[in-house]
Amino acid sequence: MPASIAPEEVAEVSAVTADAWVTIVWNDPVNLMSWVTFVFEEYFGYPRSKAERLMRQVHEEGRAVVSAGAREAMEVDVQAMHGYGLWATLQRGGD
Repeated sequence: MPASIAPEEVAEVSAVTADAWVTIVWNDPVNLMSWVTFVFEEYFGYPRSKAERLMRQVHEEGRAVVSAGAREAMEVDVQAMHGYGLWATLQRGGD
């Protein structure tokens, strides 16, 4: 089971409430940094600067919170990340 989310990661996602869930993308030895950036831009619609910052966080810190919301929506995001070949999990945001 993944470690708890650091407070600064939760603060990164706007409007995280006690019952919000988060999608976490984890570092892996397979995907190129350019691919991870592309996925964040393509799927989430993040501007390049935010996509690159999140990619760097994944690469340097081992993980990044990339989205937050209702559990069902985060399950969709996790499955989408898997579809792109990224390792992702969901976790309750308030934990």
